[in-house]
Amino acid sequence: MKTDSFKLRHIGPSTKDLGEMLNTIKADSLEQLIYETVPDDILLKKSLNLDFALSEQEYSAHIQKLSAKNKVFKTYIGLGYHEASLPAVIQRNILENPGWYTAYTPYQAEIAQGRLEALLNYQTMICDLTGMELANASLLDESTAAAEAMTMLFAVRSRDQKKNNVNKFFVSEEILPQTLSLLQTRAIPLDIQLVVGDHQQFDFSTEFYGAILQYPGKSGQVYDYADFVEKAHQAEIKVAVAADILSLVSLKSPGSFDADVVVGTTQRFGIPLGYGGPHAGFFATREAYKRTIPGRIIGVTQDLNGGRALRMALQTREQHIKRDKATSNICTAQVLLAVMAGMYSVYHGPEGLSYIASKVNASAVTLSGELEKLGFNQLNTAYFDTIRIQGDATKIKEIAEAHEVNFFYPDSNTVSISLNEATTIEDLNTILSIFAKVVGKEYTPIQKIDTSNTIEKDLRRNTDFLTNEVFNSYHSETELMRYIKKLERKDLSLNHSMIPLGSCTMKLNAASEMLPLSDPQWGNIHPFVPVHQAQGYQEVLKKLEEQLTEITGFAATSLQPNSGAQGEFAGLMVIRAYHESNGDHHRNICLIPSSAHGTNPASAVMAGMKVIVTKATEEGNIDIEDLREKALKHKDNLAALMVTYPSTHGVYESGIREITQIIHDNGGQVYMDGANMNAQVGLTNPGAIGADVCHLNLHKTFAIPHGGGGPGVGPICVAEQLVPFLPGNPVITTGGDQAITAISAAPWGSALACLISYGYITMLGVNGLKEATQYAILNANYIKERLDGHYNVLYVGEKGRAAHEMILDCRPFKANGIEVTDIAKRLMDYGFHAPTVSFPVAGTIMIEPTESESKAELDRFCDAMIAIRKEIAETTADNPNNVMKNAPHTLAMLTADSWDFPYSREQAAYPLSYVAENKFWPSVRRVDDAYGDRNLICTCAPIEEYMETEG
Repeated sequence: MKTDSFKLRHIGPSTKDLGEMLNTIKADSLEQLIYETVPDDILLKKSLNLDFALSEQEYSAHIQKLSAKNKVFKTYIGLGYHEASLPAVIQRNILENPGWYTAYTPYQAEIAQGRLEALLNYQTMICDLTGMELANASLLDESTAAAEAMTMLFAVRSRDQKKNNVNKFFVSEEILPQTLSLLQTRAIPLDIQLVVGDHQQFDFSTEFYGAILQYPGKSGQVYDYADFVEKAHQAEIKVAVAADILSLVSLKSPGSFDADVVVGTTQRFGIPLGYGGPHAGFFATREAYKRTIPGRIIGVTQDLNGGRALRMALQTREQHIKRDKATSNICTAQVLLAVMAGMYSVYHGPEGLSYIASKVNASAVTLSGELEKLGFNQLNTAYFDTIRIQGDATKIKEIAEAHEVNFFYPDSNTVSISLNEATTIEDLNTILSIFAKVVGKEYTPIQKIDTSNTIEKDLRRNTDFLTNEVFNSYHSETELMRYIKKLERKDLSLNHSMIPLGSCTMKLNAASEMLPLSDPQWGNIHPFVPVHQAQGYQEVLKKLEEQLTEITGFAATSLQPNSGAQGEFAGLMVIRAYHESNGDHHRNICLIPSSAHGTNPASAVMAGMKVIVTKATEEGNIDIEDLREKALKHKDNLAALMVTYPSTHGVYESGIREITQIIHDNGGQVYMDGANMNAQVGLTNPGAIGADVCHLNLHKTFAIPHGGGGPGVGPICVAEQLVPFLPGNPVITTGGDQAITAISAAPWGSALACLISYGYITMLGVNGLKEATQYAILNANYIKERLDGHYNVLYVGEKGRAAHEMILDCRPFKANGIEVTDIAKRLMDYGFHAPTVSFPVAGTIMIEPTESESKAELDRFCDAMIAIRKEIAETTADNPNNVMKNAPHTLAMLTADSWDFPYSREQAAYPLSYVAENKFWPSVRRVDDAYGDRNLICTCAPIEEYMETEG
């Protein structure tokens, strides 16, 4: 056994398992299985041109050597990114803890109560600091959140504004440059007209439906926006404010001056810079917009016993329900980062945050005063953390970089300095010494921080925040460690058992891939530092782009999109730009199969395209004749086809090359959704099937953890003709020579998370990647065979094989009074997270085991599913008091004095012998979603409620 092989550690089945599994599925070899599963005309004829695998030890040395190429300067660039201090208790117990980072999106609320509570804390924190009524559970970054605000306010225009096609959106020239770029990207396809200007000169014309302001401005100046907002509302103009989260501790909240939406990032609440991400963006608004707010919202409801429970609220707003009627495609949050930011507030509490914010502001005041003593003119009159100094920017930059210090230089005569939580007196003296050298003067070192305040009294916060008990209880490490552990115990993650979610690919997130994320050589790099200071990152990102380009069979890759849904949008915008470059501005029809992901039609509409749905055959494949008919009908205006391969039904459609050719023959481009790429790597690829662009879910196929619903990374890979249009960035040059404007805030998106996928590919190597795909297909077909006779697999390939996932038809069980949801809840009693429920077919479950799971774990899951099938057979529709309908069963139920159920406690809690060895207890009974939506509560209860409960 080659113990230094990463492949041995990543792939679940052993050599002994392989023989037994092949025997079960009646195949002589993995090669035969692949031959019977994947159409021959799309199989790769030669191996991928990738390196051979590094061992974990070799990779550790390799990545450490690369990290040394990053120059970690003291950086005061700002522009929405600031060095932050991550408390070690949060780093060790959340960031580095698989109990938190391997969890899935909390669709199954009963086994996600810990994460849901952490997100409710986060939402409460955002509402308190912004002064708004409702916040979601995070978005991808500040710029994305700002774009969502622009489009949401567009969607909620008054009837008269819609009738008169009011489409102008005012953007303050104080907005961050990356946010302006992203606003431009999102405005173009929706025909929103951006008008950039000085908010102090705005005329409040009725041609505008909305406006966005930066608070404080990108220059650091703090403006009083109360008068602006009042005049805007008088003109029926709604106002969004992009706010710095830490400044809101000291400044009056946007809610207090009547803003309609507040957005920003929580990065400076303890989250590493990571060369741009991942970070949790925030979005807060009025409750009146609860039906149109983008992203996920965590709400309070009750369980079957009437006890308090949490779940995701108002899911009917989301794109998987609304499809092409959705106003947003953002299904991905940044849950892990939101949890960390929320815990930062729990740990520090209101007094701790006030201390940090006051220290940052006082440091800026002190530095400003000392620089003025040296003869420099400081331009900002009211500021929180950023001062602007007049001076020779070229000379200052040269001396600053020699002292390993980065400032921001908006023009040749101005230097902007944004201070942060990590800034010390020693750092202030270093800055002072740089400017003293510029003018050739001596300086007096700073001994203490000036506590005077330059923020005008009318701009200062005078309201309480974070008054809830949770923010005032866990300020010692012991207490916070125990609180985090208490929440962790309520969540089922991959460190407990397999999560067999179809289309979601919950595979091993290896520790050796994750370790670099804790290294400050990777964590403390600002995304806008000069490229030569980030050579370690540049080598990794360039190599990862090359690896993904080779794997997909394309010509180039952009790592900028930081979620799969954002990757879809990016791919379609690149297609749009390609058509426009050819003079085909009229091409706006997007064909989408009826089985497509919910984000597909939402993304197409966001990209300004009209969705035409194509039919599926009885076998679940794309109806090629219907596709041909619609492609011909719309050939003059056809822009694209969006297709998932293998299909969302878990089948390698043999007609895929014919399908892509039909689109090309009619002038369109083919977009391939990368959700099922785990069934392609090393065997076939999007290039081989005839696609032109695909996005990849690095949080699926390439091992970035789901983190409870994020981080995600969704890079796009493109064919030669689309390379010129890959997305750019307004601060650091990226993308093609005809680049579309930004897709996410940072030049390379969530660069820190990309280290994980780089490690995955580098340690598996060319052979390991192919074997991972083969074993994913093996594991799926093994489950299919073991469940044969108990469940009907809805769709199979032409030779009777599944791809890497399969759909089980649970609709016949309705005769017994059993819905697919009942199976999902009963699986919790067996210690498993449910497979994907009612997607893509209502009343079914879709199972994907991944290559990471061993035969033993697959057998436990199959045993559970078979046992549940027997329980279904014993139930009747006229008797809802049964083990299926009452699932999941909690510890409180099992230990209660009374037991009023017609089955034993043992059957409820320990239905199979293996369960007793590693029992996971759901912390609440089945939740009532409808009750929570009727009684929407999306923040922690006020402290008075806790006091009443205790009394």
